[in-house]
This record gives sequence, C-alpha cells and structure tokens, in this order.
Amino acid sequence: MLLAQIATTISAAGEEHEELAPLWTEPWVFGVVMFGILMVLLLITFSYSNLGNRHTATQEHADPHRQHPNKHDTGH
Repeated sequence: MLLAQIATTISAAGEEHEELAPLWTEPWVFGVVMFGILMVLLLITFSYSNLGNRHTATQEHADPHRQHPNKHDTGH
C-alpha cells in the first residue's frame, strides 16, 4: 500500500513542471562574483598574517596584582 502511494506521488510530481525563478544575470556571473568576493576576503585575511612578527617576543613578568597570578613562575 505504501509503495503504491509513493509511486503515485512520484508520477504525479513528474507531470508538473514548475517554472524556475528568473535570474537577473547569467548563472556563471554569480560564481565569478562570489569567487571575487572570497578572493578579496582571502587577501584581507592574509594581510594580517605578519602581525606576530612586528615586535620581538619578551618574557611576561610576574605581576602580584593580577587576579590569577602565574603559579608556575620560575623566577626568571
């Protein structure tokens, strides 16, 4: 019984042809524009990749006034 209902539903769905929504430009333009946007975002992200190299790394000093002081301080 269930298989007959599924077959009827599939055959009824095959008879209807819904009209697709109109696009305001060619479909490949959407892909090119999206690719361009993602490339700009990639370049923006890549431009921040050298922020860690601006200053030399220094050891953090032990501050007794911090709320959670470093309990593993070796005294250096």
